[in-house]
Amino acid sequence: MSQSPSHPPYTSDEARARETFLALMWASSYPGRIYTLPDVHAFVVIGEALLDLETSYYTNDDQLAPLLARNGARRQSPERAAYHFYPTLTDADLPTISAAAVGEMLYPDRSATLIIGCSFDTDARFSLSGAGVNGTTAIQVGALSADFWELRESRRRYPLGWDIFLIDGARVLALPRSTTMIRENA
Repeated sequence: MSQSPSHPPYTSDEARARETFLALMWASSYPGRIYTLPDVHAFVVIGEALLDLETSYYTNDDQLAPLLARNGARRQSPERAAYHFYPTLTDADLPTISAAAVGEMLYPDRSATLIIGCSFDTDARFSLSGAGVNGTTAIQVGALSADFWELRESRRRYPLGWDIFLIDGARVLALPRSTTMIRENA
């Protein structure tokens, strides 16, 4: 009688990383829709889902850096980092973000992904259009300056640009580089 092969147990950490990855994937597929992450420590769980021995990151938060390094990812300069983590973003961080890679025409996938803390419950309204958006959709995003949005637009030359995940607590919203944003109440 043959026995069925034994599989390693599915751990709670693996389940959390999978749930995080799925939330990020769906948020990227449908820009403007808010998805919920499995933990309020969003930057840590996103790091667990995306970072490994072959990836690099940059963060402006010295307390977050060792938590992101747990999966073996390398902390790099802003120019070389594949992922940028900004739990809080101020105008003083804009020169750092401006150094983030936007990819190359032959290799647009060499662009950085930005993970940025913000607020979704604000008066700052934007209209989104592009791939994954049915017509247009409105979002509310606060705690990020107009200078940040101008910087994003200046670096977005599809297929070049940054993919951005906006984080408010355990909620995530994605702005892929293919998404056009127009401020409604400028």
